[in-house]
Amino acid sequence: MTPLVEAIGLTKHFPVGGGGLFGRGAVALRAVDGVSFAILPGETLGLVGESGCGKSTLGRLLIRLIEPSGGTVLLDGSEITGLRGKALRDKRRAMQIVFQDPFGALNPRMSVEDIVMEPLQIHGARADAPTRARVREMLDLVGLPARAGTLFPHEFSGGQRQRIGIARALVLRPRLVVCDEPVSALDVSVQAQIVNLLQDLQGELGLTYLFIAHDLTVVKHISDRVVVMYLGKIVEIADKRTIYAAPLHPYTQALIAAVPVGNPRGRAQARARRQRIAGDIPSALNPPPGCRFHTRCPHVMDICRTREPVLGSPAPGHAVACHLVDAKQQENQQP
Repeated sequence: MTPLVEAIGLTKHFPVGGGGLFGRGAVALRAVDGVSFAILPGETLGLVGESGCGKSTLGRLLIRLIEPSGGTVLLDGSEITGLRGKALRDKRRAMQIVFQDPFGALNPRMSVEDIVMEPLQIHGARADAPTRARVREMLDLVGLPARAGTLFPHEFSGGQRQRIGIARALVLRPRLVVCDEPVSALDVSVQAQIVNLLQDLQGELGLTYLFIAHDLTVVKHISDRVVVMYLGKIVEIADKRTIYAAPLHPYTQALIAAVPVGNPRGRAQARARRQRIAGDIPSALNPPPGCRFHTRCPHVMDICRTREPVLGSPAPGHAVACHLVDAKQQENQQP
């Protein structure tokens, strides 16, 4: 199957400092550093990792909200990284985003009808009866009452505000939606409602999601495949069953083991298999050489400190960047 969207060597370095003469002394914050992956039509790809690993930056790069420092983004096989003006605006109809903060993402001075209508107007629609009917249809689709269009964001709860954000993202009928931690600011009970809404809309409208989150339980529920990021790099990609049942990268193993266990009988077993990783994520201003996880890895080897691992495929549909996995695979292949 041809991917709907594909990132090839996608990179984003933010210059920091450089206050001296001719910008001397400037360094780069390597938010995303040579990332490659693809999302299939109708798929939900989960993107997980600790805060600061580059998840949100990657999502924005994918839909050209921020400009990449290098690499390529393909939409339906066509490159969009070089598009400008009207050509880029036309492509934006197919790519939308739902933001993390459902209140900060909405203009408090605009009515809900105007907020949801704004994308249509940007793309040439007039504020006429058919356009307003389309807005009301979208508000109904996300579960908001008919009178919602006349109200303002402050008159809604957090979950309802996120529904407004979803309606705004979907009113152009996009094909790809980047969900940037869309439930992390909501109560647990409301989180479930929004996740179920996103799944229902995906089936009804044929949507493709990049679902960014730090809650691995939510990602397990909604995703088809999962990408694990660490310090601007992808360290593992697999379908969700494989990621949660048999993770290969030590970082992924630590993330999965840290997921809270609801059943008290399983907590002792979870504590026994939990791998503790020491220290905090290093600075993206000065990432460590070799494997970027080696400063915290309980299985670090000498090669990890000097040589960067490449993303290999130990099994079909499963990719991991880890010297330990490579060494075990070579041992298994020896006669």
